[in-house]
Amino acid sequence: MMTQAFYTGINGIKTHQYGIDVISDNLSNINTVGFREYTTEFSSLFENALVTSAASSSVNSSIGIGTKLNAVTMSQSKGSMQLSDRSTDLAIFGDGWFGIQAEGEPLYTRNGSFVFDKDRDLVTNDGYYVLGTMGSNINNGVLSEQLAEVELGDVNAQEKLRFPDELLFPPQATTEANFYGNLGAGDEIEVISSEIIDAQGVRNNLRLEFTKSVPQLSPGSQWDIVATVENLKGTEIYSTSNGVASFDDTGALISSTLTSIDNNGTNVAINLGSGYEGVMSLGDTFSGSSSSNGLVGGSLIGYDINKNADVIATFSNGMQSAVGKIGVFHFQNDRGLERQGSSRFSESQNSGRPIFFQDENGKNIIGTDISNFKLEGSNVDITAGLTEIIIMQRSYDANSKSITTADEMLQKALSMDA
Repeated sequence: MMTQAFYTGINGIKTHQYGIDVISDNLSNINTVGFREYTTEFSSLFENALVTSAASSSVNSSIGIGTKLNAVTMSQSKGSMQLSDRSTDLAIFGDGWFGIQAEGEPLYTRNGSFVFDKDRDLVTNDGYYVLGTMGSNINNGVLSEQLAEVELGDVNAQEKLRFPDELLFPPQATTEANFYGNLGAGDEIEVISSEIIDAQGVRNNLRLEFTKSVPQLSPGSQWDIVATVENLKGTEIYSTSNGVASFDDTGALISSTLTSIDNNGTNVAINLGSGYEGVMSLGDTFSGSSSSNGLVGGSLIGYDINKNADVIATFSNGMQSAVGKIGVFHFQNDRGLERQGSSRFSESQNSGRPIFFQDENGKNIIGTDISNFKLEGSNVDITAGLTEIIIMQRSYDANSKSITTADEMLQKALSMDA
C-alpha cells in the first residue's frame, strides 16, 4: 500500500502539473486575437472496488494509483468582439476558419487581422497570404465586369488573394438621354441640355434648342428642334440633328421626329416622353431638366472588405465592384485540428479535410456571419482560469503531500523492522 501511495502521488503530480501548464498557457494568451482556450480531461488509473458488507453503500469503496491525462480539448466558445479602425479586420461570428498560407500546407485561424501589403496582396501582419477566390473580372488592369459579389470556387482551388496596384473602371458611353420640362406657349427660343459620355469616357453636352415652327398648324402647336453635341465649353460642335415636336391644344406631347444623334461614334437615343410625362408646351413659365445613362472611367482608389467577405475595389468615379472573396473553411471536427501556434491550426486525421458550406442550389457559401471593423478576441474566461489554476495547484500540493506521508510511513516501517 505504501508503494501504491508513491505511484498515486507521482501520477497526480504529473497530471496536475500538465493541467497547470495548460491553464497558464490560456491565461498568458488572454489578449491574443483569435486564441482558442484548451481544457484538460482526466481519468482514474487501475481502479479496483473493495469488498464491503453493504453492497448498496454510497461510500466510494474503490482504490487506484492516481489519475492520467485523457485529452486536452479545444473550447469552441466565441471570444469577445473588439472594435477596429480597419475594414480589412474581420471577425467570424459563427462557425468557420480563415485560411492562410506561406510555404507548405495551409493553416487555419480565427484571427482576422489582415492588411494589404505594398503589392496589394491580402496578408496577415506577419506576411501569411489570405486564401480565397479571385474574381474573373480583371483583365490586363481593366475591370471587365461590375460584380456585386464573387462566388466561392472549389475548396481545393482557393488561392492567394492578389490584386493589381492599378485598376481602371472603363467608361460606359451614353445610350439614352431623357428630357423633361415645359416650353411654355410663347415664341421665345428655349434650350434644354444634358451631359452625355462618349465611348472614350469624355463628357460632352447634348443641347436641344426649341423654336416655334412657322407656320403653326391648329389645333395645338409645333416646335422645331435642333440637337447639337458639343464639348462642355461649347466651343466645338461634333454633330447636329433636326426634328419637330408636336403638341395638342392642351400642351401634351403627341409626337417627335427627333429620335437620336451621334456622339463621337455612339448613337444616343433622344427621349422627349409622351403626353405630360416629358416635354410639354403650356402656360407661360419655362422649365427644363434632363437625365442620361453612361459613366466616365475611374481609376482605383483602394480595396476594402465587406461583411460578406468580398474584397471591394473603389474607383474615383464613385463606382465599386467585388473582385475577390475570402474563403471561410469548415471542418467535421474543429477540436481535431492540430495547434501550430497561439491562434493557428492545421488539419489532421481527426479534424477531417476542410469543406465549404453550400446553399440549396449547391452554391459554395461562407456559411456564417462576418463583420468587418471587428476582431474576435481570446475566448479565455480569466475568472474561471484563475479559479481552475488554484484548484490544480491545491491538487498538486495534495499529491505531493501524499508522497511525503508515504515516505514517512515507509521510514517508520523500516525502523520497526530493525
